[in-house]
Amino acid sequence: MSNIKVMDENLANKIAAGEVVERCFNVVKELVENSIDASSKTIEVNLLDSGVKEVAVLDDGIGMDREDAKLAFQRHATSKLKTLDDLFHLDSLGFRGEALPSIAAVSLVELKTSKNGVGTYLRINGGVIEEVSSCDLEQGTTIRVQKLFYNTPVRLKYLKNLYAELAVITDYMNKMALSYPNIQFKLTNNDKELLHTQGDGNLLKVIYAIYGVDVAKKMIALNDQDDDYVISGYISYPEMARSSRNVITTLVNGRVIKNNELNRVILDAYHTYIPKDRNPIVVLNIDVDPILIDINIHPQKMDIKFSKFEELKELIYQAISKELKKALLIPHASVRDMRTYYEIEDSLPDVSFSSSSPKEDVITTTEPITEIQFNFEETTQNDIGEEKEEETRIKEMFPIGIVHKTYIIAENDDGMYLIDQHAAAERYNYEKWLEKLREDHHEQTDLLVPLRLEYPKDDYIKILERKDILKDIGIDIEEFGEHSFIVRSHPTWFKEGYEKDAIQKIIEIVLEKGEFQKEKFLDRTAATLACRMSIKANDYISLEEAKKVLDDLRTCENPFTCPHGRPTIIAYSNYELEKMFKRVMD
Repeated sequence: MSNIKVMDENLANKIAAGEVVERCFNVVKELVENSIDASSKTIEVNLLDSGVKEVAVLDDGIGMDREDAKLAFQRHATSKLKTLDDLFHLDSLGFRGEALPSIAAVSLVELKTSKNGVGTYLRINGGVIEEVSSCDLEQGTTIRVQKLFYNTPVRLKYLKNLYAELAVITDYMNKMALSYPNIQFKLTNNDKELLHTQGDGNLLKVIYAIYGVDVAKKMIALNDQDDDYVISGYISYPEMARSSRNVITTLVNGRVIKNNELNRVILDAYHTYIPKDRNPIVVLNIDVDPILIDINIHPQKMDIKFSKFEELKELIYQAISKELKKALLIPHASVRDMRTYYEIEDSLPDVSFSSSSPKEDVITTTEPITEIQFNFEETTQNDIGEEKEEETRIKEMFPIGIVHKTYIIAENDDGMYLIDQHAAAERYNYEKWLEKLREDHHEQTDLLVPLRLEYPKDDYIKILERKDILKDIGIDIEEFGEHSFIVRSHPTWFKEGYEKDAIQKIIEIVLEKGEFQKEKFLDRTAATLACRMSIKANDYISLEEAKKVLDDLRTCENPFTCPHGRPTIIAYSNYELEKMFKRVMD
């Protein structure tokens, strides 16, 4: 008698559910994606106790007739994939036909759907259809999933706490709203509204609904393309950076994905604009011919394989870098009218963002708007054009004092500025020394007394191995005994009196673990030298020296942050100063 048997369909569904349905989030994800594939314009998700008690998803999509409704709960039944060729031209979010039977196998499901004026009701308990009948329903589909994992208690036991479950679901719904600004999304938990978008196609209004007004005012539009990829979306000013990498939302043809390499490219483009442990708020949509990507590599379809991936990474890097270089990124120490602020928070549909005159600092409610526009003083095209004519990104500033031997107070016709003297000097020196390090030939000067450096044997061997790296940047070292080197010459641009410290720091970078990459080595070296050899906080400088620091800062490619991403300058506009002292009233 054969030992191999064909698995019972209900058992197979429960096994599949182990891969497809791990938690409440997976139920929401699969049902919402089905609603999107059904051409819905409105999708509402209602949770009870973060979805543990119930997940209800309502949409106004095309719906199903009775036969399709029953077939939808059979394994590998799908309307989105019919031939092998279709697998390479996918334009839908779902395609495997596993989600609904997997969900139904571990819960109690009620389905109401309507198509062409005919309503169908299904009740499914643990994967078994218990009732099929007629019902009245407007166009669309409603699915209620109750008692999730009631027949798989081990899975139920390992659900995280309700707050953790709700946080994951909310994050997913936020990302879907960013993916499809033309769809109206609504999310509630125990009748409390957590998300409500308008569905009018305005991505900036969705960003406002999710992140709030402060972030929405500090976003930069992104649009670029090459022969294979079109990218669009928004990137935030560096000052809006957050600690969580989850604020980077990457979409491919409307599908939310997680790709560490693309995240790394985005962070590389923000290099020196933000600290290394911070992440910009980014909504990046990548449009590509489906034949150039492979979606079918992850059970939850969260990762994708790309053709011509290097070209895509270069396109993203250059597009973000270009926009950051165009914008004036000086943070403003603005003063907010809190009464008006709360009015804004309570009424998104009636919000109008405008700053056509300097005194329109607060946001007032007007008639419903069709488009949000942000035209702030620091980012207007006229300002940018004027600065390009002067070949600087910020206007000339005149120092008038120094606070705590650290912060330069400066002014010009536009307002008042606070400048961190160390951060400003560090930025200038970083860019200067990075340019020097990148040169093919380095002018050298000999040390009057050769410098002797001693290292443990393992470090000594590594230095020997990478001796040419040091020579390439103008540092000549020679073996001197069993564990020692002597340095006879160094680049002429080393700061006098800091030669030994600079050489030791560079060798420390050479000894760092990991694969050696020349550009990253040069960047790290320039940043380290700039930090060590620039004016420090609490160093006394005269107003003449402060003026040189400000003039040097204006010549920088990025004068807004130090090499580590801290701001160099904060602005107070004339209007903000007058408002603080009640010289103007709203």
